[in-house]
Amino acid sequence: MSHDSRTALRICPLCEATCGLTLTIEGTAVTGARGDRDDVFSQGFVCPKGASFGGLDADPDRLRTPLVRTDGVLREATWSEAFDAVAARIPALTAEHGEQAVGVYLGNPNVHTMAGGLYPPLLLSALGTRNVFTASTLDQMPKHVSSGLLFGDAQAIPVPDLDRTAHLLLIGANPLESNGSLCTAPDFPGRLKALRRRGGTLTVIDPRRTRTARLADRHAAIRPGTDALLLAALTQVLVEEKLTAPGALAEYLEGFDELTEAIADFTPEAVAEACDLDAPTIREIARELAAAPAAAVYGRIGSCTVEHGTLASWLVDVLNILTGNLDRPGGALFPLSATARAPRAAAPGKGFSLGRWTSRVSGHPEAKGELPVSALAEEIETPGEGRIRALIVIAGNPVLSAPDGDRLDRALADGLDFMVSVDPYLNETSRHADVVLPPPPPSQGAHFDFALNSLAVRNQVRYSRPAVPLEDGRMDESEILARLVLAVGGMHGAPPEAVDDLAIGAALAKAGAPETLAVELTGRTGAERRLDLMLRLGPYDLTLEKLLAHPHGIDLGPLKPRLPQVLRTRSGRIELFPAPIAADLPRLRAALGARPAGLVLVGRRHLRSNNSWMHNVASLRGGTNVCTLQIHPDDAARIGLREGDTARITAAGGEVEASAEITDSVRTGVVSLPHGWGHSRPGTRMSVAGAEPGVNVNQLLDGTLLDPLSGTAVLNAVPVAVTPSR
Repeated sequence: MSHDSRTALRICPLCEATCGLTLTIEGTAVTGARGDRDDVFSQGFVCPKGASFGGLDADPDRLRTPLVRTDGVLREATWSEAFDAVAARIPALTAEHGEQAVGVYLGNPNVHTMAGGLYPPLLLSALGTRNVFTASTLDQMPKHVSSGLLFGDAQAIPVPDLDRTAHLLLIGANPLESNGSLCTAPDFPGRLKALRRRGGTLTVIDPRRTRTARLADRHAAIRPGTDALLLAALTQVLVEEKLTAPGALAEYLEGFDELTEAIADFTPEAVAEACDLDAPTIREIARELAAAPAAAVYGRIGSCTVEHGTLASWLVDVLNILTGNLDRPGGALFPLSATARAPRAAAPGKGFSLGRWTSRVSGHPEAKGELPVSALAEEIETPGEGRIRALIVIAGNPVLSAPDGDRLDRALADGLDFMVSVDPYLNETSRHADVVLPPPPPSQGAHFDFALNSLAVRNQVRYSRPAVPLEDGRMDESEILARLVLAVGGMHGAPPEAVDDLAIGAALAKAGAPETLAVELTGRTGAERRLDLMLRLGPYDLTLEKLLAHPHGIDLGPLKPRLPQVLRTRSGRIELFPAPIAADLPRLRAALGARPAGLVLVGRRHLRSNNSWMHNVASLRGGTNVCTLQIHPDDAARIGLREGDTARITAAGGEVEASAEITDSVRTGVVSLPHGWGHSRPGTRMSVAGAEPGVNVNQLLDGTLLDPLSGTAVLNAVPVAVTPSR
């Protein structure tokens, strides 16, 4: 290390594991990144993404100044010009056409930044629009919906107690590649290996023999899209063989008899052919789950982004409940983050409702205040009152991540009067914007994990101040979003601190706390003052000053049982068989006889990638992080494909071509393409991604296949035709 080098601590923002990093800094450049061995949560673990922090931070393709469209061309502009343009257009459009004329799309990276956790709710409140779309309906919305229906709170998501469980059943999850999702766990691979070392059992249900599956005691190569059928059969076995043992949960359960009657015909024998798993194996998996001294069932994106995603998410927790493993050590517990509201006395709540409003064109019901991303293009294209005429996109790239990107691409180009993107890159979506507002590199911003700490496998709290000063000409992301709130809300020109002051006042009023508490708050910025308030109002008697005194974080202990305080259902109980679930079960029953006529498509993740926004880092490209079509040797031979041949993949949304990778890690009848590729559209400024663009797997989807309860796009188990490209 040179004499002018220094180190700084930083929580990694590049996936859900939230590992602590030690950055090496020379001047203002991050020249190295390693795991922080003293971090209370990650204890030195780092993956290739975290180790590449400096490369991402210094990416020359990152925008340094705002862009404003003039005479059809995006040009560099001042921050004042950019916000003046927003303030001139958005309020005028809503005044003429109403609040619903503005749509908002929030992308995946919002949960990885402090500003993304604090300001979007204020923006939505200022706009008053119901046209809200997020990456959730391309990912985890089924889990929010099932949790809302079961527990009355869509944010009450139990996570597997990885460090104390004796039996872990994973379905549709590959944490050795993803680092975990809806389960914040640094060194997920090490935690799974520790489970095996202490004599525990790992069962993986996945149509691919992933790195996670290769670690398992049992890998069941299920037919894609049949996860809910398998989970229903496991439930049926528990009931039929009298293996249910809810224990202390019994007094909180409602609907047990109705549930057992409804799943009676989902026997292992009935689902075996559809799932392509034999009935004795299904029964054995159920019995092992019931016999374990502590067990957890964990389902993720592979079981969410399918036709019955909400039913599968619901059944994951039904299994945890019926085996007595919900809300107990070693099972699945509800984390309690440092910025959560302090626990209240157990009492009935308002419950959770679906379909409080519907989308204008196709009548899709809202879920958790959001409409399906698959409906965004039609809401822009279709004439009539309430048409989306302006769009604000924050940290998102739906042209690549949503179904039928070509259609959305055309809608953004031709159907909008005005568009704003908050994004560090000119990507496939932001290239259409009239104003682009670029946040600074992550080293120049503060970091706190609001959402991910509420999903952590251990209660802890950590905070990173900026590692290097904000560069001249840059604007902090919190200030960008605060000024955006002011510009759309008729307060353009007011100081950005006004937004934080209003938020602090509202939070104090909601908590019934004295207004004088606002004066006691510390912090250099409005965002820090808001964090200080949330810590003070939270469950652990913390303040920002206490947190800053512990640069490696504060360990708040293992997860603890939280029932019944966590319940917000109208009954104050776990509503095991809610009406929307009951109404959707006939659709699952009809799937008992369904068989795919040909190949079906599934996605895949890679350890060195996180959707489309990580593809411009040179050090993370290459190796196995490539966009290939994985296909089983038997299917390749039948089709006439050889290794490296170009394969044409055709489905309802269109066709793409990709190099064939022949491998028995994918089961017969299944092909796999990774998500987030397709960086070939003109007008982008992502040179590394554009050099090896890959293909957009989501172009194979026409957007009509949705899980009806959650509005989530069906991204897996999609019928496709594969032929050699001659």
